[in-house]
Amino acid sequence: MAMTSKERVQTVLSGGIPDRVPIILGVSNATGMKIKPYRNIKEILAVKSEDKYIYDWPELGTALPDEVIMKRLHSDVRGVLDRFPWEVYKRNQERPPHTPFIDDWGGGQVEIGPDNWFPSLAPMPDATTIKELEEYPWPNMNDPFRINHVRAEAEILYYMNEYAIMATPWLMFPFERAFEMQGMEKFLMNLVRNPDFAQELLKKNNQLCMQHMSNFLDQCGDLIDIIKIGDDLGTQQNLMISPKMYRSMLKPLHAEMISLIREKTKAKVFFHTDGDVFDLIEDFIEIGVDILNPIQTSAGKMSDLEALKSQFGSRIIFCGAIDTQHVLPNGTPEQVRQEVKRVINILGKDGGYMLAPVHTVMNEVPGENVLAMVDAVEEFGTYPLQA
Repeated sequence: MAMTSKERVQTVLSGGIPDRVPIILGVSNATGMKIKPYRNIKEILAVKSEDKYIYDWPELGTALPDEVIMKRLHSDVRGVLDRFPWEVYKRNQERPPHTPFIDDWGGGQVEIGPDNWFPSLAPMPDATTIKELEEYPWPNMNDPFRINHVRAEAEILYYMNEYAIMATPWLMFPFERAFEMQGMEKFLMNLVRNPDFAQELLKKNNQLCMQHMSNFLDQCGDLIDIIKIGDDLGTQQNLMISPKMYRSMLKPLHAEMISLIREKTKAKVFFHTDGDVFDLIEDFIEIGVDILNPIQTSAGKMSDLEALKSQFGSRIIFCGAIDTQHVLPNGTPEQVRQEVKRVINILGKDGGYMLAPVHTVMNEVPGENVLAMVDAVEEFGTYPLQA
C-alpha cells in the first residue's frame, strides 16, 4: 500500500525502506528552484498564479511554489521559513529601483541582470581586529517578527499530517557568513594571517545563529521532522580549508549548533555543504549530522557514488545528487531520466536516500527537465528497486 509523503520521509529518517524514494524539491534555497524554471513549469502546465519567493525575498530569486506545482513535482516535504526583521523589508521596499539589497547583517546583493542578483557587498572587508568586531552593529536575533508566524504555519502542516515538515531558518552559518561579512578572499586570507580574528568572527557568527535557532525551535521544534543547517566547505576538486583547520576552527562550532538543536527538537539534522567534502563526511557523522546534502556529483570524490554508499550509507542519509551543473541544464529529458535511474540505483539501495537537485535548480534549467526528473522517480524509485 502506498505511503503518505510524511510516512515515506519518516521511514527513511528512521532507517527503513519506503514505498519509493522521497523527493525534496521547492522547500528551501538549497532544494528549490529559481524563478525562471518555475515560470517555465507553470507555462508548461498552464498554471496561472502569482510569482512568490521564499522568505519574501525576490532578490534571492528562489521561487516559493504554490501547492498545485508542489503536488505536480511529487514533493514529499513542505517548508517552514523565518523572516528578516520588518525594517529590512521596509528599507528594501522603499529603496530606489535596481539599487543593492542590504540584509540585517549589513551585507548586500547587487543586480547583475533581470531577476538576477549576486551577493557581492561585504560590510567589513578590511576588518582584522577584535575591537572592530566588538564595535560592529550586529543584528538583533531576538526580533519577534522573525519567527512570530512559524508556530501557526507548522501547526497547519502538522495537523494536515500529509507531508514531512522541513524547517529552514535563513542562517548562513559561521563560515559562509564570514564570507558575506568580509568577502571570500579576504576572510580566507585572515584565516592564515589573522587566525585569532578569524576564529572570533566565526564564533560571533555562530553565537548569533544559535540565538536565532534557539528562538525558532522554541516556536516549532516539537512539530518538525527536519531542520536544515549547513556551511559550504568544498570546491570543485577539494576543500576550501584543510581537514585539520576544519577540525580545529569550525567543527566545534558545528557540533555546538547540533548540540543545541538536539536539546530543542527530535527533528533530524539536514546539513547542506557544496563541493567535494568527501574527506569530512566522517566528521559530519561524528557531530550528529543525519542527512547530507547536496551530494555534488560534479565535484571531485563526490562523483564516486558507489564509494559514498559503501563507506557511509549505513550511517548517514544522502539527499540530492541530481546534477545541476551539466545534466539538468544541458541534458535532454531522456538523459535526465537515465541519470535519475542511475543515482537511485546506487544511493537508493536499501533506503537511505532522498532525491533532490544538487542545490537550487538554476535559471538555465528547462522546466521540461525538472518534470522529467520528478517523473523518473515515480518510474524508477519504487521499492524494491529495479536495476
